[in-house]
Amino acid sequence: MMTKRYFSLVLIALLTTTLTSCEAIQGIFKAGMITGIIIVVLVIALIIWIVSKVF
Repeated sequence: MMTKRYFSLVLIALLTTTLTSCEAIQGIFKAGMITGIIIVVLVIALIIWIVSKVF
């Protein structure tokens, strides 16, 4: 019974110490998503510009 209690306490301690790294990873992915959206918008604008020059 005591080992289950210690395991739970260790698991909770591990989760609370690793949550800060999740925030850092979340920031990296947000920056990547914004960069990806900007690139997609620029590519679509380039395609529209090329099509308008052809016709």
